[in-house]
Amino acid sequence: MKYVVHDVNTAPNAAKEELRNAEKSFGFVPNLLGVMAEAPALLEAYRAMAGYFEKTSLTPTERQIVLLTTSFENTCEYCVAAHSVIAGMQEVSSDVVDAIRNGRPIDDQKLEALRQFTSAVVTSRGWPSDSATKSFFDAGYAKVQVLEVVLGIGFKTLSNFTNHIADTPLDRAFARAAWTKAA
Repeated sequence: MKYVVHDVNTAPNAAKEELRNAEKSFGFVPNLLGVMAEAPALLEAYRAMAGYFEKTSLTPTERQIVLLTTSFENTCEYCVAAHSVIAGMQEVSSDVVDAIRNGRPIDDQKLEALRQFTSAVVTSRGWPSDSATKSFFDAGYAKVQVLEVVLGIGFKTLSNFTNHIADTPLDRAFARAAWTKAA
């Protein structure tokens, strides 16, 4: 089933303000948000969760690691591309982004522990092993960051699944970072 990529003019009335705010933030309405506008409650929840995730104790680099790793594990081509570009805008090291995109370890041990823990939570559907959790704590993270990772995964899973179902077309702004998971 084909989903419409709404803009401010075609969106349901309940989604118009969220799309206007997105346009102010990004300079355009990302296709993901245009698709989500079909269900205004989803769009509003997604935008709210993004704001909540920004308030966590995780650094911008750490937040992008959670979002990119979740998208990698969920094989979301749209979100890996989008967050590769966004990570660059937030001055996340290209080595970190490339490692996640290619399923390789991150050189920084603490950031690698975050990547591994996020991966473990996603792939185990919320049942990471005791050893995965211990490694996360041993790297210097605490219980608060465990739950903040859960918030990031929940937030990103909304977009990953939306993109899978809607086959959201990649925006021109993210095309330079197009990605397909290697077999």
